[in-house]
Amino acid sequence: MPAPSQPVPAAKNHRTRTLAVCAAPVVALLVAAALVPLPFVIARPGSTTANVLGEHKGKPVITINGTATRRTSGQLRMTTIEATGPNVDISLADVVDGWFRTDRAVMPHDSVYPPGQSDEEIERHNVADMKKSQDAAAEAALRYLHRSPKDVKVELSLADVGGPSAGLLFTLGVIDKLDGDGRGGDLTGGRNIAGTGTIEPDGTVGAVPKDECSDASAELPKGLRLIPVTELKDAVASLKDLAAGKSVPSCPA
Repeated sequence: MPAPSQPVPAAKNHRTRTLAVCAAPVVALLVAAALVPLPFVIARPGSTTANVLGEHKGKPVITINGTATRRTSGQLRMTTIEATGPNVDISLADVVDGWFRTDRAVMPHDSVYPPGQSDEEIERHNVADMKKSQDAAAEAALRYLHRSPKDVKVELSLADVGGPSAGLLFTLGVIDKLDGDGRGGDLTGGRNIAGTGTIEPDGTVGAVPKDECSDASAELPKGLRLIPVTELKDAVASLKDLAAGKSVPSCPA
């Protein structure tokens, strides 16, 4: 039997030192990853303070000239998404936290902010998207009501909000102000309606696919109902049926 002074324990200690030395760079890399900004953006639900049937910052969101408009009740509130700015540093802790939260989304930086653009260029791009969305919304509403854009002039204004996703709500607001539910009542039925979705001039609705119903329903606050739509006519019909107490499509579809 070897004496305690034999080199067996020494070899074991050498292996332990080797492992410790190898682990040091790994620890350094983990520390560096935790400190270095990562190319991601964190998005979260924004507010629904913008009622397109009312005013925003002292100015009517919808102004219509060339024809009579109706006084409306109820609200059409635009839902928004807030994202961290293009130059905000996102850490590993932020990413991990976002992955495990149901009210956050972690997205690649370049999918939200085009690479190589300044803050001013990105802002101009968002404003241009909003203007395009407003033009499409006005055209879709007038087409739906068979009104001529030569006689009816629609102006849409919503300061400090960019992007195209307010289109559907703008369109429904114009229809409500011009025609209501078509029977003398409000399209909203006096309710507070929140929504999102892009709109094309032909009435096609985007950015609210029915496949997302199950995910949205899982986080649905009590007392709210989700109504999926793919066309402007579907949205109008659902609001009319809702006001009349009839059944409407709901998530999950």
